[in-house]
Amino acid sequence: MLIKRDMLFTPAGKNRPLHIWLPDGYEDSSERYPVMYFFDGHNLFLNEDATYGKSWGLLEFLQSWEKRIIVVGIECGHEGNERLFEYCPYHIRGKFWGDLRGTGEATMRFMAEELKPMIDKEYRTCAARETTAIGGSSMGGLMSLYAAVKYNGVYSKAACVSSAISPCMASLRKDIESSPIAPDTRVYLSWGTKEALGRRRSPAGDYETRTAKNNLELSRQIEEKGALTRVVCQRGGGHNEASWEKLVPGFMDFLWLEK
Repeated sequence: MLIKRDMLFTPAGKNRPLHIWLPDGYEDSSERYPVMYFFDGHNLFLNEDATYGKSWGLLEFLQSWEKRIIVVGIECGHEGNERLFEYCPYHIRGKFWGDLRGTGEATMRFMAEELKPMIDKEYRTCAARETTAIGGSSMGGLMSLYAAVKYNGVYSKAACVSSAISPCMASLRKDIESSPIAPDTRVYLSWGTKEALGRRRSPAGDYETRTAKNNLELSRQIEEKGALTRVVCQRGGGHNEASWEKLVPGFMDFLWLEK
């Protein structure tokens, strides 16, 4: 069952739509379910809601997947650069980004202190960190990685797909080094070879691009803290929902099913 409802996003003082999936049979049982939160909720389930007319296909996937979970997708702001600011947890300076003072930390506090408690109160969830995950792509992937590191007491699993990490490497290195990360944490990191930041192939192959090296470096650093990662180079993958849809079974199984 797919539910759409609004919630006040207090950092901006505006409503943000929520796209919530409840497992089939939810209304007829007393079962409690794990929860996975996603950024860009409008792009998850239905093509007609998606920004570019193509979703991640999560509706079809969840209807046939063996594990029954609740999925909560929070929609981003669509006015001006709202998404860019709200999905960036750092202050970044650069030619491409300009002087970007992200408000992503406020977004993460909202999700941990307002959104999650509301979901746990109004739906039958398993609220523990061991049964709580987060995921997203691009800026949402960056935020998911940030959540796994800085909010590890809330989220034990993160799907970081085509994450916009390159401008933030110094900050990410520092945060991973200084943050306690539980050994049961799982982090999925991926990129596509046709993405803008991964097109400059080196003679050594797809794992020698800047994007690849950054993902591999963060993976090593996270694993040095005792956690588990999976790094995936999607050959032929682009920076789009059609490519990310193909990754859904892999990262969902890795986060939730694999021993």
